[in-house]
Amino acid sequence: MDTSGEKPFAILRILFGVVWLVDAAFKWNPAFLRDFSNYVLGGTQNQPALVQSWIDLWVKGANVDPHFFAIIVAVGETAIALSLLLGVFTQLGIASGVAMMFVVWSTSEGFGGPYAAGSTDIGTVVIYVMVFMALWLGRCWRRYSLDPYIRRLLPVLYRGW
Repeated sequence: MDTSGEKPFAILRILFGVVWLVDAAFKWNPAFLRDFSNYVLGGTQNQPALVQSWIDLWVKGANVDPHFFAIIVAVGETAIALSLLLGVFTQLGIASGVAMMFVVWSTSEGFGGPYAAGSTDIGTVVIYVMVFMALWLGRCWRRYSLDPYIRRLLPVLYRGW
């Protein structure tokens, strides 16, 4: 089987991992950890009532312990970044990235916010998801990745993937 077409996707995975690592570093910033609820609450501006209700649900949940939820986001982004960079549990990292992007898109980006007059875009998360899908379809975990070695050593960890 010719896998030469997988090299560009592996390189894209690593570059995307660098982007995620930079973003994760920002999440560890004390300002983000302190003001987490405000980031989520920002998505309610100029949104219809249904979208505001959805975001308010998330805000109320996060307000139970905003610092804890901010740490969860920072840990999640760091784990996704390392998964992409090192090629460790890459398929799980991609799936987690898509799930995290849905949460971000549906909360702090307010479903992209194309609901108000003068809106000019649907948010950046859609592009992130498209890159994740390209990585999945390009089987980016097959090259420049630790996944093949871990899969051989500990196949039970990859059961179902």
